[in-house]
Amino acid sequence: MERLFHEVLSSAPFSADDNDREPATWVRCRSDGGDWSDTEFAGSGNIGESIGLPCIPELSIMTSQDQRLRGPARALLVIDQPVLADVVKLSLNHGHYSTRMAQTVEEAATALSEWRPHLVVLDMDIAGSAILERRGDATVQDDRLPVIALTRRGDLKAKLAAFERGVDDILTVPFSPEEFVARVLAVMRRTYHDAVVFTPVLRLGDLVIDILNRRVRAGDRELHLTSLEQSLLYLLAANAGRLLTRDEILDYLWGADYVAESNVVDRHIRNLRIKLQNHSSRPKYIATVAGRGYRFLRAAAASSGSTL
Repeated sequence: MERLFHEVLSSAPFSADDNDREPATWVRCRSDGGDWSDTEFAGSGNIGESIGLPCIPELSIMTSQDQRLRGPARALLVIDQPVLADVVKLSLNHGHYSTRMAQTVEEAATALSEWRPHLVVLDMDIAGSAILERRGDATVQDDRLPVIALTRRGDLKAKLAAFERGVDDILTVPFSPEEFVARVLAVMRRTYHDAVVFTPVLRLGDLVIDILNRRVRAGDRELHLTSLEQSLLYLLAANAGRLLTRDEILDYLWGADYVAESNVVDRHIRNLRIKLQNHSSRPKYIATVAGRGYRFLRAAAASSGSTL
């Protein structure tokens, strides 16, 4: 996966004019209210000192040359499941996107014609064919509007049918966040031929998630998480403040058809808590909702002055 990221990042075109100017660097942070904001920095040196933010230069840099996508790209998410939609939204924060949700064909059609998105992330299980038929007039330039499809059907026939209907890429749910980020980068680069912004690190409070190098830090401690534990942490953080039932966690991480032992979710939550040093009686990150499931605390996902 790391090799795929580097190949995608090195695929942007370069012109002689680029030698005459400094590249732009995007730094992203989350406010107390949970909103994301971006700061563009042009030049060299210590980014944090230059823009007045306590950022981590070696982790927060993604340089870009000239962009036809001025400002954030518009991403339309046609997804009717809030848990999945929030994971997609958090994953898109590794780039420079504004997002809009649509849960029905009608909402999607309105957004396509009025908002004119640069990218559509489409759950094929909710009338995907009907939505694909309506995207023709929504393209923002000569290239057709790129679509990344999500499906819970892993069979080849379903994937081939999606490609024949015009999707640019397809992922089977469940998927890892880093795979989704890499696919989005590849599709956007192919479509817009730009150095699309990529921010490998997200900071949520004192948690630092480095999706490129698969590293997580809590304060000054580096956590040694398994791939599943990192996906679990990403799922919880993306849905901060929302109760996630055991069945929702099970479906997202293992798939709806997975037959698991009764305590598999509790066991992985317990292991993650130990590594986070999160005590169930005094939770800092993950709280238990008795008899129902788990909730990632909002206070752990937003912190004043947090930077990437």
